Amino acid sequence: MTSTERTLILVKPDGVARGLSGEILRRVEAKGYRLAAVELRVPTQELLAEHYSEHVGKPFYQPLVDFMSSGPVLAVVAEGNRVIEGFRSLAGTTDPTSAAPGTIRGDFGRDWGEKVQKNLVHGSDAPESAAREIALWFPHL
Repeated sequence: MTSTERTLILVKPDGVARGLSGEILRRVEAKGYRLAAVELRVPTQELLAEHYSEHVGKPFYQPLVDFMSSGPVLAVVAEGNRVIEGFRSLAGTTDPTSAAPGTIRGDFGRDWGEKVQKNLVHGSDAPESAAREIALWFPHL
C-alpha cells in the first residue's frame, strides 16, 4: 500500500539568486514527485519567526532569519510516496562541503564562510513538521 505524503521544499535566497530554482524543480520532478503548489515570494519576518520558532534564542536564529528574508524564496509543496525522505536524500546533508556528489547541495553548494550556512534548499524533516510548515506557507491548501 502506498500513502502519498506532502513536504515543503524551499529554494532559499541563495538558490534563487544563483538561478538554480529550475534545476532544483527539475530534479524533484525527475524523481517522480508531483508539484502541488509553487510560489515565489520574499518571506516576512513574521512568517520566518513561525517557521523557525524552535530555534528562537539560538545564536544562529537571527542570521538565519535575516538570510531567509534577504531575497525571494521559491516555496514548493511536493507530493508522492515517501517524498519527505526522498527529497531530503535528493538535497544531501545540510553541510554542502560534505554533501555527496549527485545531491543538490553536493553539486551546487559550498561553504561561503558566513555566519549562516547557505545550503540552497530546505525540506521538511517529518510528516508533522511538513503539515505545520505547509500550513504556514500555503494556508489555502
